[in-house]
Amino acid sequence: MKQQDALRKTLLACGIVSSVLFVVVDIIASCSWETYRFTDQAFSELTAIEAPTRSLMVMAIGIPYNLLVIACSSGVWLSAAYSRNKRFLRFTAIFLLLHALSGFIGGTLFPMHSRGMAGAGTLTDTMHISFTAIEVLSLFLATGFGAACFGRTFRVYSIITIILLLAGGGIAAMYGGKVAANQPTPGMGIVERLNIYSFMLWATVLAIMLWRKKRDVPHKIGYNMPPIRLY
Repeated sequence: MKQQDALRKTLLACGIVSSVLFVVVDIIASCSWETYRFTDQAFSELTAIEAPTRSLMVMAIGIPYNLLVIACSSGVWLSAAYSRNKRFLRFTAIFLLLHALSGFIGGTLFPMHSRGMAGAGTLTDTMHISFTAIEVLSLFLATGFGAACFGRTFRVYSIITIILLLAGGGIAAMYGGKVAANQPTPGMGIVERLNIYSFMLWATVLAIMLWRKKRDVPHKIGYNMPPIRLY
């Protein structure tokens, strides 16, 4: 039992490491590309086919980050045995796994073309958009099911995260036409990263709470019940 708990905590810790890795590599890659504007360009442009940062992003995020998220999803799945909310935790784990798989396929196997390039609008761009949509949907579902796993405070925090994801996703979608037309997109990088980082913060909080969680004591009939008085 202790070995299983140690494995569970190690897998959950991978979720925390994945978020830190993502943010650090994002900053390093953005700074290493002289013409890239962190505040005004999409994160996906760092993984674009023509981007000078593509190799770094694939080797540092495309593979390690998604493997860490898969490990974390396994930790969430194992944590279901420690909670009365088994079904919600397992759905959360499934959608975290879907988030990792769709992110890997969309960013690594089907990268977008850089804005303004002649090859833009091809099959790889279409597939990238499709898997990005699946990835975003999985974020909403993971957060939604995860909201039910703890008390009111975490539920409210999860709802706030979902609202931020909805708002950020809606604003980011408005930039799509400008990216395709190779037009300036002021503020796009900030909006997109607030969207991404807000979910990563939520996933980190979830992992920490599950890491600290002890096995729930099953409810028994008559347990801690007040004495019955007969008159």
